[in-house]
Amino acid sequence: QVQLVESGGGLVQAGGSLRLSCPVSGSIFSINTMGWYRQAPGKQRELVATISSGGSTIYADSVKGRFTISRHSAKNTVYLQMNSLKPEDTAVYYCCADVKQSVSTNFFMRYWGQGTQVTVSS
Repeated sequence: QVQLVESGGGLVQAGGSLRLSCPVSGSIFSINTMGWYRQAPGKQRELVATISSGGSTIYADSVKGRFTISRHSAKNTVYLQMNSLKPEDTAVYYCCADVKQSVSTNFFMRYWGQGTQVTVSS
């Protein structure tokens, strides 16, 4: 099995910063894309940022210039540095990873963490 556990969420004032971390553990042969999504109350889950195995990144327009996604391949960990936080960034943040579990497996499966709450006060 594969496990993802987010950490680093919390309560912060507007304009502040937080850094989320998400290590991936378990039965892993390789990891392709890793990413962060978020879900605010009453809203659908939305993309925040993704990063490929080669380091290519994609950001939602709402976070460009404020958030930075990165990964440490040797540690199988993805990070999200969040600066200049706004009240509208308040949500549960979920990490995900596309994992190939063995050399004989010919597909990647997406796994999700349980989420971490980020609350930004005005």
